[in-house]
Amino acid sequence: MKTNPHAEPGSAGARADKPLEFLSFTLGEEEYGIDIQKVQELRGYDAVTRIANAPEFIKGVVNLRGIIVPIIDMRVKFALGNPSYDQFTVVIVLNIGGRVVGMVVDSVSDVITLEAAQIKDAPQMGSLLDTDYLIGLGTLGERMLILVDIDRLMSSEEMGLIEKAAA
Repeated sequence: MKTNPHAEPGSAGARADKPLEFLSFTLGEEEYGIDIQKVQELRGYDAVTRIANAPEFIKGVVNLRGIIVPIIDMRVKFALGNPSYDQFTVVIVLNIGGRVVGMVVDSVSDVITLEAAQIKDAPQMGSLLDTDYLIGLGTLGERMLILVDIDRLMSSEEMGLIEKAAA
């Protein structure tokens, strides 16, 4: 498991000795996991207000109890084909560094607890694939989860784009 020297206390990189809890979700055929502590709530996908000139992965914004929340479609972000929205589509509302962001995924499975031994390092892909946002691969029997460092994925550059879109 990568140990992130910049990890906040309570983030996955800082507590490798304790079991970690991940919210598992699907995008296309793959199953992903994010730190459950970053999740504020789960919501069904509702219509969003589009923002002119926003990057394609920013679907728009919604008003969530008085807070304007940017909505990011992870299928578009990861270039996984055209997204489709149905009764299983979920928005995971995240709280990242005091910012609230919605992340659209195909479906949410469950909360999974993984011991450090069940988390393998992400394979090094060289310059072919940016794996900086991966914590590693979680294994649970035959099941494999791509563990995403959501703080890193929603990098400050992208957060700047998202904040400009929401303003």
